[in-house]
Amino acid sequence: MNINHRSSLRVRYAETDLMGFVWNGVYNTYFEIGRTEVMRYLGLTYSELEAKGIQLPLIESYARYIQPGKYDDVLEVETNIVYEGGVRLKFEYNILRDNSTITKGYTLHTFIDSVSKKPIKPPKEFLDVWEKLN
Repeated sequence: MNINHRSSLRVRYAETDLMGFVWNGVYNTYFEIGRTEVMRYLGLTYSELEAKGIQLPLIESYARYIQPGKYDDVLEVETNIVYEGGVRLKFEYNILRDNSTITKGYTLHTFIDSVSKKPIKPPKEFLDVWEKLN
């Protein structure tokens, strides 16, 4: 089983390009909003993980643009966490406008020790939440 969460945002003018569409690089920021909020929903904020010496660097990213987002659109970032054991954590995203997907993608992260920068097992807090919700 996976964990799914939705976050809302409104497209700001500064996030659009000359065509009036959300600039492609901004979608990674939207992915980050979804990722941060789903972790907060689980009670595992990035700041708490980092205070414990754990980081989650990005090791892969993918986006497929289906329809353009536009200035002042209200978008929903649907974020699904996929964890299959090990040191990697995948976040899958659907960005929706009026319940219709306009962009989908994923980011892949690995848990690392903040000092050694070497991969580590997920913290007990994450595993406990994961087990409880699955």
